[in-house]
Amino acid sequence: MEPLQRLLHRIESHTAIVGVIGLGYVGLPLLAAFHRAGFPVIGFDVDPAKILSLKRGENYLKHLGPQLAADMVAAGRFDATVDSTRLGEPDAVISCVPTPLGPHLEPDLSFVEKSADDVARALRPGQLIVLESSTYPGTTRQLMLPRLEGQGGHGLKCGQDFFLAYSPEREDPGRRDHSTQTIPKLVGGIDPPSGQAATALYRHAIQQVVPVSSAEVAEAAKILENVYRAVNIALVNEMKTVLAAMGIDVWEVIAAAATKPFGFQPFYPGPGLGGHCIPVDPYYLTWKAREAGQPTRFIELAGEINRAMPDYVVHRLALALNDRGKAVRGSRVLVLGLAYKPDVDDVRESPSFELVLKLQALGAIVDYNDPHVPATHKMRNYDLQMHSVPLTPQTLAGYDCVLVSTHHSAYDWQTIADHSRLIVDTRNALKEVRGRREHIVPA
Repeated sequence: MEPLQRLLHRIESHTAIVGVIGLGYVGLPLLAAFHRAGFPVIGFDVDPAKILSLKRGENYLKHLGPQLAADMVAAGRFDATVDSTRLGEPDAVISCVPTPLGPHLEPDLSFVEKSADDVARALRPGQLIVLESSTYPGTTRQLMLPRLEGQGGHGLKCGQDFFLAYSPEREDPGRRDHSTQTIPKLVGGIDPPSGQAATALYRHAIQQVVPVSSAEVAEAAKILENVYRAVNIALVNEMKTVLAAMGIDVWEVIAAAATKPFGFQPFYPGPGLGGHCIPVDPYYLTWKAREAGQPTRFIELAGEINRAMPDYVVHRLALALNDRGKAVRGSRVLVLGLAYKPDVDDVRESPSFELVLKLQALGAIVDYNDPHVPATHKMRNYDLQMHSVPLTPQTLAGYDCVLVSTHHSAYDWQTIADHSRLIVDTRNALKEVRGRREHIVPA
Protein backbone atom coordinates (compact mmCIF):
# COMPACT_ATOMS: atom_id res chain seq x y z
CA MET A 1 0.00 0.00 0.00
CA GLU A 2 1.32 3.45 -0.96
CA PRO A 3 2.17 5.89 1.90
CA LEU A 4 -0.79 8.15 1.11
CA GLN A 5 -3.35 5.35 1.01
CA ARG A 6 -1.90 3.83 4.17
CA LEU A 7 -2.12 7.18 5.97
CA LEU A 8 -5.67 7.84 4.76
CA HIS A 9 -6.72 4.39 5.91
CA ARG A 10 -5.31 5.01 9.39
CA ILE A 11 -7.06 8.40 9.53
CA GLU A 12 -10.41 6.95 8.48
CA SER A 13 -10.12 4.12 11.01
CA HIS A 14 -9.08 6.54 13.78
CA THR A 15 -5.92 4.53 14.40
CA ALA A 16 -3.65 7.34 13.23
CA ILE A 17 -1.66 8.81 16.14
CA VAL A 18 -1.80 12.61 16.21
CA GLY A 19 1.12 14.51 17.72
CA VAL A 20 1.02 18.20 18.58
CA ILE A 21 4.18 20.24 19.18
CA GLY A 22 3.68 23.20 21.51
CA LEU A 23 0.97 22.77 24.16
CA GLY A 24 -0.03 26.38 24.62
CA TYR A 25 -3.13 28.36 23.73
CA VAL A 26 -3.28 26.77 20.26
CA GLY A 27 -1.75 23.35 20.70
CA LEU A 28 -3.52 22.14 23.84
CA PRO A 29 -7.12 22.71 22.64
CA LEU A 30 -6.18 21.17 19.28
CA LEU A 31 -4.74 18.09 21.00
CA ALA A 32 -7.94 17.78 23.03
CA ALA A 33 -10.07 18.15 19.88
CA PHE A 34 -8.35 15.20 18.19
CA HIS A 35 -8.57 13.17 21.39
CA ARG A 36 -12.31 13.85 21.61
CA ALA A 37 -12.60 12.75 17.97
CA GLY A 38 -11.26 9.33 18.99
CA PHE A 39 -7.63 9.55 17.94
CA PRO A 40 -4.69 8.50 20.11
CA VAL A 41 -2.67 11.66 20.79
CA ILE A 42 0.81 12.65 21.97
CA GLY A 43 1.61 16.15 23.14
CA PHE A 44 5.14 17.54 22.81
CA ASP A 45 6.48 20.56 24.70
CA VAL A 46 9.83 21.82 25.95
CA ASP A 47 8.36 22.78 29.34
CA PRO A 48 8.50 19.79 31.74
CA ALA A 49 6.04 21.51 34.09
CA LYS A 50 3.34 21.46 31.41
CA ILE A 51 3.93 17.78 30.71
CA LEU A 52 3.75 16.85 34.40
CA SER A 53 0.62 18.92 34.85
CA LEU A 54 -1.16 17.22 31.96
CA LYS A 55 -0.14 13.75 33.09
CA ARG A 56 -1.62 14.53 36.50
CA GLY A 57 -4.84 15.50 34.76
CA GLU A 58 -4.41 19.19 35.60
CA ASN A 59 -5.10 21.89 33.02
CA TYR A 60 -2.87 24.97 33.25
CA LEU A 61 -5.00 26.94 30.75
CA LYS A 62 -7.95 27.80 32.96
CA HIS A 63 -10.22 29.15 30.20
CA LEU A 64 -10.38 25.63 28.71
CA GLY A 65 -12.03 24.26 31.85
CA PRO A 66 -10.69 22.11 34.69
CA GLN A 67 -11.70 18.79 33.12
CA LEU A 68 -9.83 18.99 29.82
CA ALA A 69 -6.66 17.22 30.92
CA ALA A 70 -8.45 14.97 33.40
CA ASP A 71 -10.80 13.73 30.68
CA MET A 72 -7.90 12.85 28.37
CA VAL A 73 -6.06 10.99 31.11
CA ALA A 74 -9.18 9.11 32.16
CA ALA A 75 -10.13 8.08 28.61
CA GLY A 76 -6.65 6.86 27.69
CA ARG A 77 -5.15 7.24 24.20
CA PHE A 78 -3.13 10.15 25.61
CA ASP A 79 0.51 10.81 26.32
CA ALA A 80 2.70 13.89 26.72
CA THR A 81 6.46 14.22 26.58
CA VAL A 82 9.45 16.54 26.27
CA ASP A 83 11.28 13.88 24.22
CA SER A 84 11.48 15.09 20.61
CA THR A 85 13.03 11.78 19.49
CA ARG A 86 9.51 10.34 19.78
CA LEU A 87 8.29 12.51 16.89
CA GLY A 88 8.54 9.45 14.67
CA GLU A 89 5.68 7.80 16.56
CA PRO A 90 2.75 9.98 15.40
CA ASP A 91 1.26 9.50 11.93
CA ALA A 92 0.44 13.23 11.89
CA VAL A 93 2.60 15.90 13.54
CA ILE A 94 1.09 19.37 13.95
CA SER A 95 3.43 22.21 14.91
CA CYS A 96 1.88 24.97 17.04
CA VAL A 97 5.04 26.74 18.20
CA PRO A 98 5.36 30.51 18.81
CA THR A 99 6.30 32.94 16.05
CA PRO A 100 7.28 36.14 17.91
CA LEU A 101 8.99 39.29 16.68
CA GLY A 102 12.67 40.01 17.06
CA PRO A 103 14.07 43.19 18.67
CA HIS A 104 13.70 45.14 15.41
CA LEU A 105 10.15 43.91 14.63
CA GLU A 106 11.51 41.25 12.29
CA PRO A 107 10.09 37.70 12.18
CA ASP A 108 11.64 35.29 14.66
CA LEU A 109 11.11 31.82 13.22
CA SER A 110 13.60 30.08 15.49
CA PHE A 111 10.88 27.98 17.12
CA VAL A 112 9.52 26.88 13.74
CA GLU A 113 13.03 26.02 12.58
CA LYS A 114 13.78 24.07 15.74
CA SER A 115 10.56 22.06 15.54
CA ALA A 116 11.13 21.36 11.83
CA ASP A 117 14.64 20.10 12.56
CA ASP A 118 13.31 17.89 15.37
CA VAL A 119 10.68 16.42 13.04
CA ALA A 120 13.23 15.94 10.25
CA ARG A 121 15.47 13.83 12.48
CA ALA A 122 12.58 11.49 13.29
CA LEU A 123 10.75 11.63 9.93
CA ARG A 124 9.54 8.33 8.51
CA PRO A 125 7.51 7.33 5.42
CA GLY A 126 3.78 7.97 5.63
CA GLN A 127 3.85 10.88 8.07
CA LEU A 128 1.82 14.07 7.66
CA ILE A 129 3.42 17.29 8.94
CA VAL A 130 1.27 20.41 9.41
CA LEU A 131 2.38 23.89 10.48
CA GLU A 132 -0.25 25.96 12.31
CA SER A 133 1.91 28.83 13.60
CA SER A 134 1.09 32.30 12.26
CA THR A 135 3.72 33.31 9.72
CA TYR A 136 4.35 34.98 6.37
CA PRO A 137 3.44 33.35 3.03
CA GLY A 138 6.10 30.91 1.90
CA THR A 139 7.28 29.70 5.30
CA THR A 140 6.02 26.13 4.92
CA ARG A 141 7.53 25.67 1.46
CA GLN A 142 10.70 27.72 1.83
CA LEU A 143 11.65 26.93 5.42
CA MET A 144 10.06 23.66 6.47
CA LEU A 145 10.19 21.68 3.22
CA PRO A 146 13.99 21.92 2.70
CA ARG A 147 14.58 20.83 6.28
CA LEU A 148 12.28 17.83 5.96
CA GLU A 149 13.59 16.73 2.59
CA GLY A 150 17.19 17.65 3.32
CA GLN A 151 19.01 17.56 6.62
CA GLY A 152 18.01 14.50 8.55
CA GLY A 153 15.18 13.85 6.10
CA HIS A 154 16.45 10.39 5.15
CA GLY A 155 15.98 11.08 1.46
CA LEU A 156 12.20 11.17 1.72
CA LYS A 157 10.22 13.22 -0.83
CA CYS A 158 7.20 15.37 -0.04
CA GLY A 159 4.01 14.24 -1.75
CA GLN A 160 5.36 10.71 -2.19
CA ASP A 161 6.92 9.54 1.07
CA PHE A 162 5.61 12.15 3.50
CA PHE A 163 3.13 15.02 3.36
CA LEU A 164 3.35 18.68 4.34
CA ALA A 165 0.62 21.31 4.75
CA TYR A 166 -0.24 24.59 6.43
CA SER A 167 -3.43 25.16 8.43
CA PRO A 168 -3.62 28.46 10.33
CA GLU A 169 -4.78 28.49 13.92
CA ARG A 170 -7.84 30.61 14.64
CA GLU A 171 -8.00 30.39 18.41
CA ASP A 172 -9.59 33.17 20.46
CA PRO A 173 -9.02 32.32 24.14
CA GLY A 174 -12.05 32.70 26.36
CA ARG A 175 -14.56 32.96 23.53
CA ARG A 176 -17.86 31.25 24.33
CA ASP A 177 -19.65 31.25 20.96
CA HIS A 178 -16.90 29.39 19.07
CA SER A 179 -14.44 26.62 19.90
CA THR A 180 -11.61 24.78 18.18
CA GLN A 181 -14.12 22.32 16.72
CA THR A 182 -16.59 24.91 15.40
CA ILE A 183 -14.21 27.45 13.80
CA PRO A 184 -13.81 26.66 10.06
CA LYS A 185 -10.35 25.27 9.30
CA LEU A 186 -8.33 26.40 6.29
CA VAL A 187 -5.98 23.75 4.88
CA GLY A 188 -3.40 24.26 2.15
CA GLY A 189 -1.00 21.55 1.07
CA ILE A 190 2.46 21.86 -0.43
CA ASP A 191 1.11 19.57 -3.16
CA PRO A 192 -2.27 17.88 -3.87
CA PRO A 193 -1.51 14.66 -1.95
CA SER A 194 -0.45 16.70 1.10
CA GLY A 195 -3.60 18.81 0.91
CA GLN A 196 -5.71 15.67 0.62
CA ALA A 197 -4.10 14.07 3.66
CA ALA A 198 -4.38 17.17 5.86
CA THR A 199 -7.98 17.80 4.83
CA ALA A 200 -8.90 14.20 5.63
CA LEU A 201 -7.31 14.46 9.07
CA TYR A 202 -8.91 17.73 10.15
CA ARG A 203 -12.37 16.67 8.94
CA HIS A 204 -12.53 14.17 11.77
CA ALA A 205 -11.97 16.80 14.49
CA ILE A 206 -13.27 20.06 12.99
CA GLN A 207 -16.85 20.62 11.84
CA GLN A 208 -15.96 22.52 8.66
CA VAL A 209 -12.70 22.19 6.74
CA VAL A 210 -11.99 24.58 3.86
CA PRO A 211 -9.31 23.30 1.45
CA VAL A 212 -7.39 25.95 -0.51
CA SER A 213 -5.07 25.53 -3.46
CA SER A 214 -1.73 25.89 -1.67
CA ALA A 215 0.03 26.41 1.62
CA GLU A 216 0.80 29.97 0.53
CA VAL A 217 -2.91 30.82 0.16
CA ALA A 218 -3.62 29.51 3.67
CA GLU A 219 -0.65 31.43 5.10
CA ALA A 220 -1.71 34.65 3.36
CA ALA A 221 -5.33 34.24 4.51
CA LYS A 222 -4.19 34.07 8.13
CA ILE A 223 -2.13 37.22 7.68
CA LEU A 224 -5.05 39.00 6.01
CA GLU A 225 -7.44 38.11 8.85
CA ASN A 226 -5.16 39.73 11.42
CA VAL A 227 -4.08 42.69 9.28
CA TYR A 228 -7.77 43.45 8.75
CA ARG A 229 -8.33 43.66 12.49
CA ALA A 230 -5.10 45.56 13.18
CA VAL A 231 -5.89 48.21 10.56
CA ASN A 232 -9.46 48.73 11.73
CA ILE A 233 -8.40 48.92 15.37
CA ALA A 234 -5.79 51.51 14.37
CA LEU A 235 -8.55 53.49 12.65
CA VAL A 236 -10.70 53.71 15.78
CA ASN A 237 -7.63 54.34 17.95
CA GLU A 238 -6.78 57.34 15.79
CA MET A 239 -10.43 58.45 15.81
CA LYS A 240 -10.28 58.26 19.60
CA THR A 241 -7.39 60.73 19.79
CA VAL A 242 -9.01 63.10 17.27
CA LEU A 243 -12.47 63.04 18.83
CA ALA A 244 -11.07 63.38 22.35
CA ALA A 245 -9.40 66.63 21.27
CA MET A 246 -12.83 67.79 20.02
CA GLY A 247 -14.58 66.80 23.23
CA ILE A 248 -16.58 64.02 21.52
CA ASP A 249 -17.10 60.54 23.01
CA VAL A 250 -15.67 58.03 20.53
CA TRP A 251 -17.64 55.17 22.13
CA GLU A 252 -20.94 56.95 21.52
CA VAL A 253 -19.84 57.70 17.95
CA ILE A 254 -19.05 54.03 17.29
CA ALA A 255 -22.39 52.93 18.76
CA ALA A 256 -24.19 55.45 16.58
CA ALA A 257 -22.36 54.35 13.42
CA ALA A 258 -23.05 50.69 14.23
CA THR A 259 -26.79 51.26 13.82
CA LYS A 260 -26.22 51.25 10.06
CA PRO A 261 -27.23 47.74 8.90
CA PHE A 262 -24.66 47.56 6.11
CA GLY A 263 -21.25 48.89 5.18
CA PHE A 264 -19.96 49.26 8.73
CA GLN A 265 -18.55 46.88 11.32
CA PRO A 266 -17.72 48.25 14.78
CA PHE A 267 -14.19 48.00 16.12
CA TYR A 268 -13.22 49.43 19.48
CA PRO A 269 -10.24 51.44 20.76
CA GLY A 270 -8.06 50.44 23.67
CA PRO A 271 -4.69 50.93 25.38
CA GLY A 272 -2.84 48.96 22.68
CA LEU A 273 -2.95 45.60 20.95
CA GLY A 274 -2.58 42.30 22.76
CA GLY A 275 -2.57 38.59 22.01
CA HIS A 276 -0.14 36.65 19.89
CA CYS A 277 -1.53 37.39 16.41
CA ILE A 278 -2.80 40.93 15.85
CA PRO A 279 0.22 42.82 17.26
CA VAL A 280 2.65 40.47 15.48
CA ASP A 281 1.34 39.15 12.16
CA PRO A 282 1.24 42.46 10.24
CA TYR A 283 5.00 42.81 10.76
CA TYR A 284 5.55 39.35 9.29
CA LEU A 285 3.80 40.53 6.14
CA THR A 286 5.65 43.86 5.93
CA TRP A 287 8.99 42.04 6.30
CA LYS A 288 8.14 39.58 3.55
CA ALA A 289 6.77 42.35 1.34
CA ARG A 290 10.07 44.23 1.54
CA GLU A 291 11.82 41.07 0.41
CA ALA A 292 9.50 41.08 -2.61
CA GLY A 293 10.19 44.77 -3.23
CA GLN A 294 6.68 45.90 -2.28
CA PRO A 295 5.81 48.68 0.18
CA THR A 296 3.16 48.19 2.89
CA ARG A 297 2.65 51.81 3.94
CA PHE A 298 -0.96 51.38 5.05
CA ILE A 299 -0.19 48.38 7.27
CA GLU A 300 2.94 49.92 8.76
CA LEU A 301 1.07 53.13 9.60
CA ALA A 302 -1.58 51.08 11.41
CA GLY A 303 1.19 49.40 13.38
CA GLU A 304 2.65 52.76 14.38
CA ILE A 305 -0.73 54.02 15.60
CA ASN A 306 -1.47 50.91 17.64
CA ARG A 307 1.98 50.77 19.18
CA ALA A 308 1.65 54.42 20.21
CA MET A 309 -1.48 53.81 22.29
CA PRO A 310 0.30 53.04 25.61
CA ASP A 311 2.10 56.39 25.34
CA TYR A 312 -1.22 58.13 24.65
CA VAL A 313 -2.80 56.50 27.71
CA VAL A 314 0.11 57.47 29.97
CA HIS A 315 -0.09 61.04 28.64
CA ARG A 316 -3.81 61.21 29.42
CA LEU A 317 -3.14 59.84 32.90
CA ALA A 318 -0.39 62.39 33.50
CA LEU A 319 -2.70 65.24 32.45
CA ALA A 320 -5.47 63.93 34.70
CA LEU A 321 -3.12 63.84 37.69
CA ASN A 322 -1.78 67.28 36.79
CA ASP A 323 -5.31 68.71 36.79
CA ARG A 324 -5.54 67.53 40.39
CA GLY A 325 -2.23 69.09 41.38
CA LYS A 326 -0.20 65.88 41.36
CA ALA A 327 2.84 64.74 39.41
CA VAL A 328 3.19 61.23 38.04
CA ARG A 329 6.39 60.84 40.05
CA GLY A 330 5.48 59.57 43.48
CA SER A 331 1.83 58.93 42.61
CA ARG A 332 0.37 55.52 43.42
CA VAL A 333 -1.29 53.94 40.38
CA LEU A 334 -3.31 50.74 40.31
CA VAL A 335 -3.60 49.03 36.91
CA LEU A 336 -6.80 46.98 36.59
CA GLY A 337 -6.25 44.00 34.32
CA LEU A 338 -2.99 42.45 33.18
CA ALA A 339 -4.49 40.02 30.63
CA TYR A 340 -4.83 41.35 27.11
CA LYS A 341 -8.59 40.59 26.94
CA PRO A 342 -11.45 40.02 29.39
CA ASP A 343 -11.94 36.93 31.53
CA VAL A 344 -8.80 34.98 30.58
CA ASP A 345 -5.30 34.64 32.03
CA ASP A 346 -3.62 35.21 28.66
CA VAL A 347 -1.03 38.01 28.97
CA ARG A 348 0.74 37.52 25.63
CA GLU A 349 1.72 40.92 24.17
CA SER A 350 -0.61 42.62 26.66
CA PRO A 351 -0.36 46.42 26.57
CA SER A 352 -0.73 46.42 30.36
CA PHE A 353 2.95 45.49 30.66
CA GLU A 354 3.97 48.53 28.64
CA LEU A 355 1.71 50.73 30.75
CA VAL A 356 3.30 49.46 33.97
CA LEU A 357 6.83 49.99 32.68
CA LYS A 358 6.15 53.44 31.25
CA LEU A 359 4.53 54.62 34.47
CA GLN A 360 7.39 53.22 36.55
CA ALA A 361 9.87 55.01 34.26
CA LEU A 362 8.10 58.27 35.11
CA GLY A 363 8.47 57.58 38.82
CA ALA A 364 5.00 56.26 39.62
CA ILE A 365 4.51 53.55 42.25
CA VAL A 366 2.56 50.93 40.30
CA ASP A 367 0.55 47.91 41.42
CA TYR A 368 -1.89 45.76 39.50
CA ASN A 369 -4.97 43.70 40.16
CA ASP A 370 -6.15 40.88 37.93
CA PRO A 371 -8.43 38.09 39.21
CA HIS A 372 -7.08 35.78 36.50
CA VAL A 373 -3.36 36.57 36.88
CA PRO A 374 -2.31 36.21 40.54
CA ALA A 375 1.38 36.79 39.73
CA THR A 376 3.51 37.66 36.74
CA HIS A 377 6.07 35.26 35.32
CA LYS A 378 9.20 35.77 33.26
CA MET A 379 8.32 36.33 29.62
CA ARG A 380 10.26 36.92 26.44
CA ASN A 381 10.27 40.73 26.83
CA TYR A 382 9.03 41.30 30.38
CA ASP A 383 9.78 40.22 33.92
CA LEU A 384 7.75 42.49 36.21
CA GLN A 385 8.04 40.24 39.28
CA MET A 386 4.72 41.52 40.62
CA HIS A 387 1.71 40.03 42.40
CA SER A 388 -1.93 41.01 42.10
CA VAL A 389 -3.01 43.18 45.04
CA PRO A 390 -6.44 42.79 46.69
CA LEU A 391 -9.24 44.93 45.31
CA THR A 392 -11.26 46.40 48.17
CA PRO A 393 -12.81 49.80 48.84
CA GLN A 394 -9.93 50.50 51.22
CA THR A 395 -7.19 49.62 48.71
CA LEU A 396 -8.91 51.60 45.94
CA ALA A 397 -9.04 54.69 48.13
CA GLY A 398 -5.30 54.42 48.74
CA TYR A 399 -4.34 55.03 45.10
CA ASP A 400 -4.00 58.40 43.41
CA CYS A 401 -5.22 56.88 40.14
CA VAL A 402 -6.86 53.67 38.97
CA LEU A 403 -6.07 52.78 35.35
CA VAL A 404 -8.56 50.45 33.63
CA SER A 405 -6.66 48.35 31.10
CA THR A 406 -8.79 45.17 30.89
CA HIS A 407 -12.56 45.04 31.43
CA HIS A 408 -12.91 41.72 33.27
CA SER A 409 -16.51 40.82 34.06
CA ALA A 410 -15.47 40.02 37.65
CA TYR A 411 -14.92 43.70 38.39
CA ASP A 412 -17.65 45.58 40.25
CA TRP A 413 -17.40 48.85 38.35
CA GLN A 414 -19.82 50.68 40.66
CA THR A 415 -17.66 49.89 43.68
CA ILE A 416 -14.56 50.92 41.76
CA ALA A 417 -16.21 54.20 40.75
CA ASP A 418 -17.47 54.89 44.28
CA HIS A 419 -14.15 54.39 46.07
CA SER A 420 -11.50 55.63 43.60
CA ARG A 421 -10.11 59.14 43.65
CA LEU A 422 -9.36 59.21 39.92
CA ILE A 423 -10.03 56.66 37.18
CA VAL A 424 -8.50 56.61 33.71
CA ASP A 425 -10.71 54.31 31.63
CA THR A 426 -9.31 52.90 28.37
CA ARG A 427 -12.18 50.43 27.79
CA ASN A 428 -15.37 52.43 28.44
CA ALA A 429 -15.86 49.98 31.31
CA LEU A 430 -17.53 52.52 33.59
CA LYS A 431 -20.17 53.71 31.13
CA GLU A 432 -23.04 52.39 33.28
CA VAL A 433 -21.93 53.57 36.74
CA ARG A 434 -24.28 55.79 38.70
CA GLY A 435 -23.48 58.95 40.59
CA ARG A 436 -20.57 61.31 40.07
CA ARG A 437 -18.47 60.93 36.92
CA GLU A 438 -16.14 63.92 37.06
CA HIS A 439 -13.32 61.69 38.36
CA ILE A 440 -13.57 59.32 35.37
CA VAL A 441 -11.29 60.25 32.48
CA PRO A 442 -11.46 58.40 29.12
CA ALA A 443 -8.19 57.44 27.46
